[in-house]
Amino acid sequence: MKKISVLFLTLLAFVLTTYSQEKINVVVIGAHPDDCDIDAGGTALKYAQLGHRVLFVSLTNGDAGHHEKGGGALARIRRAESQEAGKRFGVSYKVLDNHDAELMPTLENRHEIIRIIREWEADIVISHRPYDYHPDHRNAALLVQDAAFLVVVPNVVSDVPALKKNPIFLYSHDGFQKPSPFKPDIAVDITDVFDQKIYAMAAHESQFFEWLPWLYGTLDQVPDTDEQRVKWLAGFRRAPIGDELRQSLVKWYGSEKGKQVKIAESFEICEYGRRPSEDEIRRLFPMIGN
Repeated sequence: MKKISVLFLTLLAFVLTTYSQEKINVVVIGAHPDDCDIDAGGTALKYAQLGHRVLFVSLTNGDAGHHEKGGGALARIRRAESQEAGKRFGVSYKVLDNHDAELMPTLENRHEIIRIIREWEADIVISHRPYDYHPDHRNAALLVQDAAFLVVVPNVVSDVPALKKNPIFLYSHDGFQKPSPFKPDIAVDITDVFDQKIYAMAAHESQFFEWLPWLYGTLDQVPDTDEQRVKWLAGFRRAPIGDELRQSLVKWYGSEKGKQVKIAESFEICEYGRRPSEDEIRRLFPMIGN
């Protein structure tokens, strides 16, 4: 009887601890299906594993990104690939019906982003920086920046209740240097989920095994089997850790662990959202330091 009581109390404590944790709501906004996966897929996996809520949003339907397919047929393929990727990541995946390569910072699109952020009750919003080779990426960044303050203004998009607290808005990593280079304010160790990230990304078959290899002149190098393709994609997508990112990892994980991290994702704090303290960042990124 005593053993049963101890077991019951242990299970009760576990349940109470698990379900009393504050749920963190994250929205990752990309211009195209697969942008969110590339920029924040490992971090999303970490959140999902801890029971938090992540939404991936593609602002376009990806209907131009292919050398042989296009239009509605390609859009349907990319939407289906996104849904499969979402299942593999453990996140929700929303694809809007704007045309690829035609995304514009319109009032209609801004209002749609405000609605999405509010409906998800976002604590964190991640998107592109406004410095990029692709006009869709630049305009996606502009749209999110324009929504950053307005998500708390009740008289804007009044059909959805305004957020009571402004989310933290973050930029995902890129390598562009002008007018200002990316700054890794927050760094997340994704070494242990990297293989899972690549497996989830591989759901975007039309992109990673057809369109992008064709674009880069490496289509003849794409392996035949699914297992070989995942390994090939992992080698292509494993970026080295530079000095600045290493310093950020040491800051968040400590010297010993920070120096051992092999694969990481990083984010820059956007000045247009809430300016978080270090304690708040650690609360909103519970995987950091663990």
